[in-house]
Amino acid sequence: MGDGWREHLEVNDAGTVTIKAHGRMKTDAKIVTDLNHLAKHVDDRGPEQLVNAAEMPGIVGDAWAMADWHFGYGLPIGGVIATDIDSGNNGGAISPGAVGFDINCGVRVLALEATIEDIPNIKKLGGRMAGRIPAGASGKGGLDITMQDLQELATGGAQSAADLGIGLHEDVGSIESSGLLEVEDFSLSNRAMERGRRALGTLGSGNHFLEIQSVESVVDEATAKQWGLYEGQLLAMIHSGSRGLGHQVCSEHSRKFEQKFRRQGNLWHCEEWDFTLTDRQLACAPFHSKFGQDYLNEMNAAANFAFANRSALAHRLREVLRLEMGQNGEARTLYDVAHNIAKVEIHTIHGKNCNCAVHRKGATRAFSADSGHVHDKFTATGQPVLVPGDMGNGSWILAGPKSGQNQAFGSSCHGAGRALSRTKAKKLIDGKSLKRNLEESGIRVHASTPNVLSEEAPDAYKDVDEVIKLTKSAGLARPVVRMKPNIVIKG
Repeated sequence: MGDGWREHLEVNDAGTVTIKAHGRMKTDAKIVTDLNHLAKHVDDRGPEQLVNAAEMPGIVGDAWAMADWHFGYGLPIGGVIATDIDSGNNGGAISPGAVGFDINCGVRVLALEATIEDIPNIKKLGGRMAGRIPAGASGKGGLDITMQDLQELATGGAQSAADLGIGLHEDVGSIESSGLLEVEDFSLSNRAMERGRRALGTLGSGNHFLEIQSVESVVDEATAKQWGLYEGQLLAMIHSGSRGLGHQVCSEHSRKFEQKFRRQGNLWHCEEWDFTLTDRQLACAPFHSKFGQDYLNEMNAAANFAFANRSALAHRLREVLRLEMGQNGEARTLYDVAHNIAKVEIHTIHGKNCNCAVHRKGATRAFSADSGHVHDKFTATGQPVLVPGDMGNGSWILAGPKSGQNQAFGSSCHGAGRALSRTKAKKLIDGKSLKRNLEESGIRVHASTPNVLSEEAPDAYKDVDEVIKLTKSAGLARPVVRMKPNIVIKG
């Protein structure tokens, strides 16, 4: 692991600290934080993972950790790194461990033209949502689809979901990459396909959720108005991903990549590609190698399935909202963003354009209005950036810059970030008492087990308002509206 990173720490003016390149690092590492936040939340393992990631073959720019960073597998959650795909003979590295197991875990926000007063019976609505929208680890209750349907969804993403009647074509422009990543030739394993076939239209467990929220405050009036947002408005936030299909893809490729590396003293070396790493969990392959391209195509297929899954979840939610609220239950997609993804993007590095494989693990795009990669409806505002907080306090919607990509490869935080591990949270927090306290505060909660509530308790997370403040200070994105939760469905 990285040694002595604190000795190389420098505090910057713009809401970040830098770990200067030392040892085997090829680049500096930057964390979106200040010394107060760092002291409260630092787990040395997270910065050490970032230091190790700065060794990646072909890495360019800085290795980043967003303000919601915490320890993960290989790369910390909240990590962002970019590699030059034109570096060397076969390109810089692509790494499953730097993408994550839940490929394209992401968030969709839908906006209603209604307020909480327009809900006839909030208890009934919450109960019906929990009954119609499956949550939990098993995948029970998924939509009945064939293997051919699944193949089409893995190829066509949200667009194929709309073709199959479990999404709307009008939503596509409000989804990152139009809900479709290119796949040329992929062959998902039988196990991955079977896990995906059972899980379409399900939330999953852990930090996945569905919430009905209301806009508590508007910070950027002009942007909010352009997006059709106003104080008191009801929003729905869906947080889910590629379920077991994506997990299987990451597991299979991580295992293949790790088997290529052999220990050499304190390091791991792959003779075929002449790649050397400190942390085997960051096992990687050259972007243009067969290993790299096979992973890229299967990752994109899993990401397409995740876009389709959020489309299916939105479809199920819309059915419930119309049933309970009539015309007031109509909901339009504001935006849908991906986390846990590697995407080829052009970024300016040291004054020159670079074809980069940008790995975002627990981070989201925050593209600028003039980036050329946002839908026409966002060319005056920048891309919406959806940031879930916790189920007791609230969430935020931010916007990417109006001009010029931000310094972190056009990236931002993706949530509040954990302050306690799941194990520690279960020991310290009583789920039944938490549910009672939340409902006394006016938040209706439906969860499969008390353990889930303990693991996902507000006290298990960082202060989302502090995370947003740091993100703004670093110039990554600007706050637009803050929401508070009304109904929470947890797996």
